[in-house]
Amino acid sequence: MNILILGGGGREHALAWAVMQNPKCDKLIVAPGNAGIAEIADCATLDIENGAAVVAFCEENAIEFVIIGPEAPLAAGVADRLRDAGLLVFGPDAAAARLEASKAFTKEICDATGAPTAAYARFTDAAAARDYINTQGAPIVVKADGLAAGKGVIVAETVDQALEAIDDMFGGEFGEAGAEVVIEEFMQGEEASFFVLVDGEDVLPIGTAQDHKRVGEGDTGPNTGGMGAYSPAPILTDAVAQEALDRIIRPTVAELARRGTPYRGVLYAGLMIQNGKPRLVEYNVRFGDPEAQVLMLRMGAQALDLMQAAAAGQLAECRVNWADDHAMTVVMAADGYPGAYEKGSVINGLEDLPETSNEICFHARTSRRDGRFVASGGRVLNVTARGESLSQARERVYDMIDRIDWPEGFCRRDIGWRAL
Repeated sequence: MNILILGGGGREHALAWAVMQNPKCDKLIVAPGNAGIAEIADCATLDIENGAAVVAFCEENAIEFVIIGPEAPLAAGVADRLRDAGLLVFGPDAAAARLEASKAFTKEICDATGAPTAAYARFTDAAAARDYINTQGAPIVVKADGLAAGKGVIVAETVDQALEAIDDMFGGEFGEAGAEVVIEEFMQGEEASFFVLVDGEDVLPIGTAQDHKRVGEGDTGPNTGGMGAYSPAPILTDAVAQEALDRIIRPTVAELARRGTPYRGVLYAGLMIQNGKPRLVEYNVRFGDPEAQVLMLRMGAQALDLMQAAAAGQLAECRVNWADDHAMTVVMAADGYPGAYEKGSVINGLEDLPETSNEICFHARTSRRDGRFVASGGRVLNVTARGESLSQARERVYDMIDRIDWPEGFCRRDIGWRAL
């Protein structure tokens, strides 16, 4: 089978690695890919948000299966165009992808299904939003309605912070994503991520994870795209997972099917859990990043079989074969991230790192210059390992990090601290 993966980050490197473990894969192309992905697959230059261009590329390269990594092509309707062209594709149509592309749409679905979530209000007018915040007080959560590359959510600890977020969003900091704002109550509890595959009707749970959003140790400092993750998530017990499936996820899938927009792909539910009860924080319509890295390392070759089954409407026949193991990934980022940072610093030592079913360094934002790996973004590397315990996985990860020579990079040294 000839396979195309759209995307070029650490998530896509992890997906590519898992796909390459499966003998079904005859040829793998990743567009645009990165320097790490280029070590295991062909990389191609392609406008991945242009459905017509992606269809033409697939026809030229005899692609049989397309896996869409990031959310932007999904929101742009690339999956729609591929399905219209008769291609097998992993990822929801644009109408179903609104679960991530519009916070307000997700709240509408929660209202329709009775799914437990935070109380909220929607605004297209800054003055009305400010009045609401002054009435509600803080802490409070302010969200840009649309896609903002993971940066459109402000957890405001004071009223002034919330009002500043309103000014920023309606002032255009997040472009069109901030034209409408959703303001939510601040939910207490512990957050975890629950991943399921969906084929339009059937739902197959494929794992849990917890990530660390804040840049500083002890979960301090500004939010980031994620500084590390581990799987499984201890807080997401079998009982909590079952309640999330019964009260949140399956009703959502059924409601989308009822509306004529069946969901197909991976559905990532961010859950807030308190006293054993889950509430929905948000949906994402793709694998999380860096959660995909720990999930793919644990799943290995079967990930391709399961994604193919979801795309073909055959999930009812599938089961996930889990080892009794744990995985951890730690993000190495460029100094200054999530603020201003410089690109182009040389990273040494990557060639000497192990690449096994237990230890691997996934590349998020790297390129090649004069034959050497250089940093080309903020979150640059995902150093990932698995073990019989989370402690063993952690030891392996930080041993690998200590072998990387990159003075211009940093990482958190306490990933997994809650569980450990």
